[in-house]
Amino acid sequence: MTDTAAALRSVSPEAGVAKPDPILVVDSLSRRFGGLRAVEVDHVEIQRGVITALIGPNGAGKTTFFNLVTGFDEPDNGRWSFDGSPVQGQPAHRIARRGMVRTFQLTKALARMSVIDNMKLGGVGQRGENFFRALVPQLWRAQEVALEARADELLERFRLTRVRDEYAGALSGGQRKLLEMARALMSEPTMVMLDEPMAGVNPALAETLLAHIQGLRDTGMTVVFVEHDMDAVNEISDWVVVMGQGRIIAEGAPQDVGKNPVVIDAYLGAHHDAPETLEEEQRRLSEVAGASAEDTE
Repeated sequence: MTDTAAALRSVSPEAGVAKPDPILVVDSLSRRFGGLRAVEVDHVEIQRGVITALIGPNGAGKTTFFNLVTGFDEPDNGRWSFDGSPVQGQPAHRIARRGMVRTFQLTKALARMSVIDNMKLGGVGQRGENFFRALVPQLWRAQEVALEARADELLERFRLTRVRDEYAGALSGGQRKLLEMARALMSEPTMVMLDEPMAGVNPALAETLLAHIQGLRDTGMTVVFVEHDMDAVNEISDWVVVMGQGRIIAEGAPQDVGKNPVVIDAYLGAHHDAPETLEEEQRRLSEVAGASAEDTE
């Protein structure tokens, strides 16, 4: 366990709790779609250098939360800071340059480009992207060589070297997940946000992905991931944040969150297994009897 992960042992397991060294701090973040409240987060902090799982029922607002803090969507209200500096209102590419990158539930690989070219797209600050500098290879050639070397190093790390020159569209779903994660690392981020990285992946490859995520943390990177597989959450996460109906409803260590009544209610419905008191049972019977009487009138 890393020192930062160990520091979470002293953190109280409650929604919106302060962390010893947060890298991301979010306040009063809200997003509505018509009458639907997709996100309404009062306060949440993400601890630096650990793996945080973001869980919750379908429609809880997890992906919308990702979209908002990474600049892919605009909130109705809210402010948030990354690594000590405010980043609200900045577009996605600028937030990525600051060191916060994300992957998507549906992979975004460019199908008609090779794997290596997809990787090189993930590099930032490329001199050759400027029209006039592109006309003078001496200004960008060395950077291009270094960029390709880093891409090859990551492809080796994610065991994608053998498909280096194949079209990304020819890869399996699991390989595209690996490619997207590898490409996200091309910008050398300090925090990676992974949206359901194990979705649609066979069990063997899922274990590989989990190992890669743990490897990111072991190198000092902060990881936040959305996941529905609680076995995966319990296996690799240091901390769990739970969303329900757009809000942060619980936080805590993975072994404790699953026992939290608020979390159980969010997934299975309020008091799903609680025995009714005599008063509650009589009230329900009275309501049923009343409704039956109205139907017969």
